[in-house]
Amino acid sequence: MALFFDSEWFDARLAASGLKRTDLAAALGLSEHEIAEVWKDQREIAAPQVRVMAALLGVTPQDIARHAGISTPVPRDDADERLARIEGQLQEIKALLAELRERR
Repeated sequence: MALFFDSEWFDARLAASGLKRTDLAAALGLSEHEIAEVWKDQREIAAPQVRVMAALLGVTPQDIARHAGISTPVPRDDADERLARIEGQLQEIKALLAELRERR
């Protein structure tokens, strides 16, 4: 994880996506001044903003958090969704095992 906001990495990702900082600011609901503060590591970004940035730049939320500085939160939705999916699969397995036991 980067200690400070990695502006070079973000600028490269924006360029690769054909976007400008102003485009990102608009998507995040920030002014040009506020996005400049993010780039100077004077403004933190929140988990919902991490998701938006990841989608726009074609990277994972973890990539955004890794390059956005030490205090940047990684959205938990991905982990929560995976956990819910695993718990559902576990319940299906338990039901199948119970059905197999009844057949014996």
